[in-house]
Amino acid sequence: MSLGSVMIDIQGTQLTPEDKERLLDPLVAGVILFSRNYESVEQLKTLTSQIHALRHPKLLIAVDHEGGRVQRFREGFTRIPAMRALGKYFAEHPEKAQSDAKKIGWLLASELLACGVDFSFTPVLDIDYGESRVIGDRAFSSDKATISKLAAHLMNGMHQAGMACVGKHFPGHGFIEADTHSEIAVDDRSFSEIQQKDLQPFLGLIAEGLEAVMPAHVIYSQIDNKPAGFSAFWLQEVLRKKCHFEGAIISDDMSMQAAKSYGDIVTGVEAALNAGCDLVLVCNDPIAADKVIAQVNWQGSPLNHARLIRLQAHGKFTMEKLHLDPVWQSAVQAVNRVFNYQEIQEALL
Repeated sequence: MSLGSVMIDIQGTQLTPEDKERLLDPLVAGVILFSRNYESVEQLKTLTSQIHALRHPKLLIAVDHEGGRVQRFREGFTRIPAMRALGKYFAEHPEKAQSDAKKIGWLLASELLACGVDFSFTPVLDIDYGESRVIGDRAFSSDKATISKLAAHLMNGMHQAGMACVGKHFPGHGFIEADTHSEIAVDDRSFSEIQQKDLQPFLGLIAEGLEAVMPAHVIYSQIDNKPAGFSAFWLQEVLRKKCHFEGAIISDDMSMQAAKSYGDIVTGVEAALNAGCDLVLVCNDPIAADKVIAQVNWQGSPLNHARLIRLQAHGKFTMEKLHLDPVWQSAVQAVNRVFNYQEIQEALL
């Protein structure tokens, strides 16, 4: 049984019969977890083990675990700083910030891997233009070179732990104020401007071995009238051909308002797959997930499957051993340095 093309969520901290039925459908490739699915490290390990035991090859298990305000699991996990804090640290201590970014990437990945999570939707490669409500401090910096350097080191640390990375939100979500979770977002800039600025961090990480990219639910009106995640131009002509990206393309959540405006859930999922997505997210709407499972008839290619298989975890850790590992302890010190620097800077304001 190969992996499918849709990633869904579950309702609680353990699998229900309804969850199992959905996850056994051939269209499903994996599960995205949220804060509501987490009580403790032991509970999470049990849940992920149950999910992985359902099928072969194992279903993918993912989470948004970037740091700052986007960290789904907190109690029992190291608190990761928002990436903007790393960017500000870099401005005064570039070598130390890059070294610490790698340690933080390793730490972030190793703790998730210890609990059976395959990958995080990390890192954010958007440029901080100072306007976006939804990106904000999730971005490393307003400087594309800084983003490229820090994100590459964070990714290298995650790779060292055995975790794949997902760069988002292609080709760049940071310029616009609108929040695609709740409204339609339009970026009126030219392709040339986006290419010279926002695309650069993606190009840098693709060259470093980035395994997956998540396109934005943003309409770039000078280029295409469809959001990037539904656009064959952005996904096939730009990402695949111009950027030479060979990894997985994973849509953002189809339940977000910016995606809903494109059509009903079945139409949206089919459009994203036809445009070039290898995997489509359907979250926080079990009725929509059931409609997709019942009505979408999509047979992914062996290449789609191969791209997704690369996202399976390769690192093996336990929380108990991690806490005794000098590498983990050094990584926690790196986290504390960034937080301490942030607190000092805020006190000076």
